[in-house]
Amino acid sequence: MLVFQGILSGLFGGILMGVVSEAFYRFGIFKSSIFIIDGSFVKRFMKRRDDKINTYRFGIPAHLMTSISFGLIYMVATYILKLDPHSILILWSYVTVLWISMLFVALPVAGQGFLGKKGGKFAWIEQLVLHIVYGIGLWFSLIQI
Repeated sequence: MLVFQGILSGLFGGILMGVVSEAFYRFGIFKSSIFIIDGSFVKRFMKRRDDKINTYRFGIPAHLMTSISFGLIYMVATYILKLDPHSILILWSYVTVLWISMLFVALPVAGQGFLGKKGGKFAWIEQLVLHIVYGIGLWFSLIQI
């Protein structure tokens, strides 16, 4: 049940995060989409042709797989540390660590620069919004399962 909860919660949070990211990008609210960021990284890593179809073809699964892995890590960590995974404080602490890791590690590794500067000067706020959305999705699905 623990693994199942982690997979489903991470997937739900990732889907919600991805949909919000893509919608805000297409409406011009955000300067980038998490699918494009992830897809561009995977394409460069795999040395694939740079086109929009390949960006989404690789970006969506990459985003969902990382979302699932973060859901699994959360559930396993709370189990090992004997913490309540439904605790808002614990969940938001975890999501805050994910957000900071995104800004200082994942975005630079993905070629987006420090704090995601290549995605615009407000990329850090976009990422904060997306991580809040992920956290809401993770929490909501955890209380439902």
